[in-house]
Amino acid sequence: MGAVRKIAKEYEIGDKAVDSLINELAAKTAAPEVAPFLREILTTVVKLGKESRDRGDLKLVNNTLKELRYSFKIFSPYREVKKVIIFGSARSKKSSAEYKMAEEFSRKLTEKSYMVVTGGGPGVMEAGNKGAKSGKDFALNIRLPFEQKPNPYIDEKERLINFKYFFTRKLIFVKETDATVLFPGGFGTNDEGFEMLTLIQTGKSKPRPIVLMEPSGGAYWVDWKRFVDDHLLKSGFISKEDFSLFRIINNVDEAIKYIEDFYRVYHSLRYVSGLTVIRLNKKLTDKTLSFLNQEFKDILTGGAISVSPATKEEVERKEYPELPRLIMNFNMHDYGRLLEMIGVINSD
Repeated sequence: MGAVRKIAKEYEIGDKAVDSLINELAAKTAAPEVAPFLREILTTVVKLGKESRDRGDLKLVNNTLKELRYSFKIFSPYREVKKVIIFGSARSKKSSAEYKMAEEFSRKLTEKSYMVVTGGGPGVMEAGNKGAKSGKDFALNIRLPFEQKPNPYIDEKERLINFKYFFTRKLIFVKETDATVLFPGGFGTNDEGFEMLTLIQTGKSKPRPIVLMEPSGGAYWVDWKRFVDDHLLKSGFISKEDFSLFRIINNVDEAIKYIEDFYRVYHSLRYVSGLTVIRLNKKLTDKTLSFLNQEFKDILTGGAISVSPATKEEVERKEYPELPRLIMNFNMHDYGRLLEMIGVINSD
């Protein structure tokens, strides 16, 4: 926390009177543990006002902050509930196999205390909201000049968020969910799917289950995977371990089991002072720990995978200090292998 305050203190307008007003406002409107961050935000806003006379720039920042603030407010009470984002075509008919499958998936998933998040529109998104138990779904709608109006199955209007920008909507999709399920779709579905894979592959998003889903007999994801294999893998643009980032599944119950199993032993991941900390729902056996060190030493920059209590930073921030942990010097590169390691952890 001290390092944060030091950085915040150095980030100033340079006008003592203005900096003093910002400090006073931050102190009066924020809790002590977050006041340094609010101070930086206010400083950035003032800098924008001093440096830019472009109305378009300021409207962009203004709308972005408003959308993020409101989204955080809506999701904040539900942060401890696991959520699954459902992507898929807005043009899927009610009679289509993928619509019916998405509806069944959402119904069965929310019966297991999960919540679902959809894009709020028609097609597969509508099926996700329609299938969800009452009070168990969110809808993140995008305002478009055509095609996408909120579907009629969003029961709780306070959990419907209308976005102006795709980038803020996509950020909330990722930030507020714990698993991703993609049904067949068009450019938007592929964009969201590839972005999710990219974020995990590059470590910009924490590990999560990604399910590519369609009814048995469908060829959409099989053909998609063939393209990835023939043109991305064989050209050297990705590695074979990247195929561990996702799984193609043709059965609702199997997809739900895969998501549940992903968090059976693995809880969450955190980077602390150069170390990768893996939080667990239970202690691993010595046999599994030994196997991890043998099988996954290639993703370490040194040392071993070892058991650890909560780090000082986690304790100070009350980040699950009661959970057992593993720590390691992960190379911050082989995220496909990291997903494989999480699979082994969950088999303990």
